[in-house]
Amino acid sequence: MKPTIQVHDKHFEVLIAQHILEERIADIAQNLNEDFAGKKPIFLAILNGSFMFAAQLMKSITLDCQITFLRVSSYQATESTGKVLQILGLNESLTGRDVIVVEDIIDTGLTMIEIKRQLLAQAPASLSIVTLFQKPEALKQPIDIQHVGFELENKFVLGYGLDYDELGRNLADLYVLCE
Repeated sequence: MKPTIQVHDKHFEVLIAQHILEERIADIAQNLNEDFAGKKPIFLAILNGSFMFAAQLMKSITLDCQITFLRVSSYQATESTGKVLQILGLNESLTGRDVIVVEDIIDTGLTMIEIKRQLLAQAPASLSIVTLFQKPEALKQPIDIQHVGFELENKFVLGYGLDYDELGRNLADLYVLCE
């Protein structure tokens, strides 16, 4: 039996270790450095979940760039509500800019589709989506994602920025709910 941790009333076991996450993030950064060479993109990190991913990603980005943070909420407990409840914090104009959205996880895709719709309304030069995790089985609508760190089964995960009712974001590894 694997060692587990408890958060609130649930038990979790390690799914992906920190060093593996960080190696993959460095690979994603290298791809972005190549894709956006000679450009000055703006990274839009989606809070709260992407803060650890965004911080690690930016350590390996060598481009002249900006980063800003958007706050989006669409989760309750362990289930996506499927509705974007709020988008806050975008003060910069995106018109004519190369925009890179940095997300922790895309499961249903509904939140990202709404974010993308709202960002495209600002007429950016380009819009790319980068996510550390994706759950292909959970997608409710197709969405074009330029860079995916890891594809996961449709199971609840925790750690490396992801939470269970606001706890566990600080865990360095990615954990999966024990069944």
